[in-house]
Amino acid sequence: MSPWALLLVLPYLALCFPSLYNRMTPDLIGFPFFYWYQLAWVIIASAIMLFVYRKLKS
Repeated sequence: MSPWALLLVLPYLALCFPSLYNRMTPDLIGFPFFYWYQLAWVIIASAIMLFVYRKLKS
């Protein structure tokens, strides 16, 4: 397994324990932390997958 593939574990670990991010503050444009944290990880995970794909493709 490539060390680059280990980056794919980051989104899992960041979202695996909801008790760590299950709170209302700080809010962002009226959205509680719980929601925008998860949405941010959708974007971050997509970027990580693209990065790993390009690294492993070559």
